[in-house]
Amino acid sequence: MDMKSYLSASAYIDFDHPGVAAEAKALARGAHSELALVQRCFEFVRDEIRHSHDFKLNPVTCKASDVLWYATGYCYAKSHLLAALLRANGIPTGLCYQRLPVNDDGAPYCLHGLNAVYLQQFGWYRIDARGNKPGVQAAFTPPVEALAFAINEPLARDLPEIWAEPLPCVVEVLERYQDVDDVLRHLPDVPLLDPPAALRHKR
Repeated sequence: MDMKSYLSASAYIDFDHPGVAAEAKALARGAHSELALVQRCFEFVRDEIRHSHDFKLNPVTCKASDVLWYATGYCYAKSHLLAALLRANGIPTGLCYQRLPVNDDGAPYCLHGLNAVYLQQFGWYRIDARGNKPGVQAAFTPPVEALAFAINEPLARDLPEIWAEPLPCVVEVLERYQDVDDVLRHLPDVPLLDPPAALRHKR
């Protein structure tokens, strides 16, 4: 796999922004191993950047630099910042998505944003910096994943792709709506192309 795209700055993963570059450098200071650096960046975004819906915080952010400046973002935006901080430190990082029920059981569904980071010792490893709360406890415990949400119902999915850039449907929602409650009412989703066999045969 060509890692170049997972190390590049872009419009939304803008680690070439002075503020993001400075934060990435500060987080790297004193981290004496790759794992220590990744954990430090992960925990910074998980714990210090507040989840927009959990804390009812505006503005709605998308670009990594805005997420850092306002210290808030939905899961998607937080994943953009984490990718930026890690890429700035030379660690290949991509974006991943899960498809989850909005209300924990059944339709409607939405995407949930997280990251995959390439660790020299373990290969690609998913991390979820959306922010912990009662019932949600994500951690950095390679090689074992400790994500915020489990896939435990038929139409939920761990989408397998590792994207270098955010999905257009995610960016469209974050840039269109200016209020966190409006985003909540229009959370992005993708159609399933592979419904489970049990559902395919129910016709």
